[in-house]
Amino acid sequence: MKLLLVSPGWPKGRLWGELGFKFPSLSLAALAAVTPHDWELELADENLAPLDLAARADLVAITAMTPQAPRAYRIAADFKARGVPVVMGGFHASNLPREALSRVDAVVIGEGDRVWPRLLADFRQGKLQRSYRSSALLDMADIPRARRDIFVGKGYLLNNTVQTSRGCPYDCEFCSVTAFFGRSYRERPLDLVLGELEQLRRSGSFLFFVDDNLVANRSYALALFRGMRGMGLKWLSHAPIDFGLDFELLRAAGEAGCVGMFVGFESLNQQTLAAIGKKTNRAEGYLAQARAFRQHGIGILGSFVLGCDGDTPASFESVLRFCEQARLEAAIFPILTPYPGTKVRERLEREQRITSNDWQDYDMGHVTFAPRGMTAKELQAGHQWLNESFYSFSSMYRRIFKLHRSLQVFGPMNLGFRRAIRRMR
Repeated sequence: MKLLLVSPGWPKGRLWGELGFKFPSLSLAALAAVTPHDWELELADENLAPLDLAARADLVAITAMTPQAPRAYRIAADFKARGVPVVMGGFHASNLPREALSRVDAVVIGEGDRVWPRLLADFRQGKLQRSYRSSALLDMADIPRARRDIFVGKGYLLNNTVQTSRGCPYDCEFCSVTAFFGRSYRERPLDLVLGELEQLRRSGSFLFFVDDNLVANRSYALALFRGMRGMGLKWLSHAPIDFGLDFELLRAAGEAGCVGMFVGFESLNQQTLAAIGKKTNRAEGYLAQARAFRQHGIGILGSFVLGCDGDTPASFESVLRFCEQARLEAAIFPILTPYPGTKVRERLEREQRITSNDWQDYDMGHVTFAPRGMTAKELQAGHQWLNESFYSFSSMYRRIFKLHRSLQVFGPMNLGFRRAIRRMR
């Protein structure tokens, strides 16, 4: 039997659809790892190449974020028209299973690792159920190594994506992670992770830890970084800005090969940070903490959420000036997006402020709600201005002109974002 794993394309003309560098879906490689060996596997990623809708398959499995959902449903319709059953999982289907079930044959809700073998066994027996949800969270020691062989030859920026933990202990209003995992935070046994890294170092020196917060458990992170020392790896991941307060942990990360971190600044307004649940961020310390990252050889891809209730049209220039003063190597500027399952969606629904449920516009680049401190038009225009200004050559010069070891990653990243933003016009 043949299983076709599908990652739908992001809408063109949008930032994530125009970026030239692509990362693989670790969730699909995780499903491949728990798929019986007598299944023939094929990965189709529309972000790299057009999907052959006539491809042979006995079963199609699709994972999708919310802005990918409309495309996922069209793909499902095409395969179902040929009599090929389709199952769907991921954040969107897990938060809106009824909607997904109106388009596909079965939905996997939440973590799929535990239920996937049962789903495949049911399918073979002609007893595919409509929905599958694990009765308990998977023991992290039971997660097998991802089947990264399905990525080979596809053209990804790198194939070595790794997960050491699942979930996040924080509860930010706008974040889908808590809606998916709950406020649980679980780590894989350290010896299993280090063993996997030893294997990966043979296939390439660059890797990306997909953890939503790599340093949430300080003792675990410190042991991980010390165990990685000397492996010769270069890597990136996610960490909060207060990571910049822990010099011992920063030094260990730098010595382990960390060249960059995705950091959620979210806002320069402390009241806004409190309102959205970003309790560990202290805006008055941002500059010093960002400087500490850089002093330990770690660049920053910062994130600033635009359109929070405390934002005004003046916020955009303030964010740009801060980014240049802090010399952030790169940044993204997502518009506040009320994703299904999040607390911000619940609040905006109560306040009757959601203006669109067109899921393809839930790409963090379109206004789908009524802002308080400005009009929707002003928010959309400010988002565009901030992106274009930050990735102008003059801003890039001010931020990254001095040599720094993270430049090998963030130099090409800046140029990639600049090209994508220009194509969006």
